[in-house]
Amino acid sequence: MHTWNWRTCKGRFYLTCSLLDAWPHGFFTREFWPHPPSALVPVLKADAQTFRVKQVHGNAVLNAMEVQAHWDQLPTQPTQLDKAVPKFPDADGLMSQSKNQAVWVCTADCTPVLIADSRLGQVAAIHAGWRGTAAKIVPVALNRFQEQGSQLKDIRVAMGPAIAGERYQVNTEVAAQVGSTVVDPHLSEKSAEVITEHLLQVEQSPLFADPDPGRVRLDVRRVNAMQLEQMGVLPEQIAIAPHCTYQDPDKFFSYRREHCKQVQWSGIVSC
Repeated sequence: MHTWNWRTCKGRFYLTCSLLDAWPHGFFTREFWPHPPSALVPVLKADAQTFRVKQVHGNAVLNAMEVQAHWDQLPTQPTQLDKAVPKFPDADGLMSQSKNQAVWVCTADCTPVLIADSRLGQVAAIHAGWRGTAAKIVPVALNRFQEQGSQLKDIRVAMGPAIAGERYQVNTEVAAQVGSTVVDPHLSEKSAEVITEHLLQVEQSPLFADPDPGRVRLDVRRVNAMQLEQMGVLPEQIAIAPHCTYQDPDKFFSYRREHCKQVQWSGIVSC
């Protein structure tokens, strides 16, 4: 059984998972706001090179070399920086390629997913909201791991604090878009109502009934776990944090609760 542990840095809390004990990592709380990854990385490993992206709720996963290539094309003088060339490339996932690279994502209800390869030591950080999950961003990342030599048996996945399924009300169209990624292909083309009704009946369903017509509650983390399991990742290789961003305002920002663009960061360092 994997355990989740609170750690402190100068009186502020961040969360770690025993499944990822071999890698410096952390799911940081709102107490670290507004510090960016460059200021947070010393908490994990002082000399690690930091990588981040501009998150756009898609399924693009970049590696460190691709991020570096983007940075290399930027003007050398900050005063010459063209607004048409963003400082960070658009993506919702980051992968390391060598040792001592820290990859980061930010969330405020969406799921932060940290992935590691126990044999190669490489890692990834994924931002998986409902749109990214509908686009199967975590399987996309896992495919990139396999392309660089990873084997499924060596994969470790920890999903950090996010809005709990019991609290995340969505319409049936959204639920169907996300849920269609884990149903049989013949069902994925059915109506939203058919897909959601089917998913409500499955064991360990990612959906919960809702009293409002045309609405259900959606467990995004459970869908991501199902996607991984359907690829061949075993349940014991996956850990899901027992923390809900919506229900814990002391520890976490929640966009659905506060409607503010404030985030908490999650990062992991390759070994």
